[in-house]
Amino acid sequence: MSDTPHDILQPRRTEERIARRIARAGICSRREAEQLILEGLVTVNGELLESPAFTVTDRDMVTVRGVKLPSAEPVRLWRYYKPRGLVVSNKDDKGRETVFSALPANMPRVISVGRLDIDSEGLLLLTNDGALSRHMELPSTGWTRKYRVRVRGVVDADKLSTLEEGVTIDGIHYGSALAQLDTQMSSNAWLTVAIREGKNREVRHLMEYLGYPVSRLIRISYGPFPLGKLAEGEVAEVKSGVLAEQLGLSPQTLGTSNGPQRSGARRPRSGAGGKSRTFAASGCPQKLGQRNRRSRPQNDKKR
Repeated sequence: MSDTPHDILQPRRTEERIARRIARAGICSRREAEQLILEGLVTVNGELLESPAFTVTDRDMVTVRGVKLPSAEPVRLWRYYKPRGLVVSNKDDKGRETVFSALPANMPRVISVGRLDIDSEGLLLLTNDGALSRHMELPSTGWTRKYRVRVRGVVDADKLSTLEEGVTIDGIHYGSALAQLDTQMSSNAWLTVAIREGKNREVRHLMEYLGYPVSRLIRISYGPFPLGKLAEGEVAEVKSGVLAEQLGLSPQTLGTSNGPQRSGARRPRSGAGGKSRTFAASGCPQKLGQRNRRSRPQNDKKR
């Protein structure tokens, strides 16, 4: 059974499972922590741990691969404008620059919520909490990922509407997607595309299936968290109160946070265009002509 947001985001516990303690420190996911324990890479108070079925308190000293685990911090979330050309990985076998090596020096250790392809750009969420990352990635969360997409060719709006029922491509089924034509130019067009599953290169595969190769892809929101006016390479912390509200929790559950903070801005690239009016700020894609009365305009300085 998966954790509820309340289970995941408790700031401090008198006792908690060792794997969760490691995940809360932002080292890895809880499942990965369990594997590290089974591989003999975790100690508690100097004793090698052999089973994940073990509880610890804040007073216990935990090491992972010989490195002392930092004290559990309040759960934090950042919005980051990932530039094209960066790999969302801690280390790349081909020697390409990674997102984590490009982050500002004052950032704590973080992990990503999902991924963006090396050729894609836009919103990438970062957190110091492995359990939160895993929870936000789950399809059951139901959060829509929204993209601005530039494609080659003259777009047929009727073909775009076929994606609403879901399609199967090379044996892989993709769920309902909502695509809208925003601007048609002589040889390319800008679209807004909303998906809920986030499968590998999903938007690119969907567009290629329709005969429209993607030349640029920008993620502009992940659930209720928008890219907003972030410049390329810039990071902004989400206020703990905003994060708690979006997860249906009280701010006290998250502990305290220093947000919002901005750092590391790079010069933004032009041509991304504005937001579509036919998509909700969060949740499911909206039908054309609908408005999301529950969503409120968000000032990016508060996210």
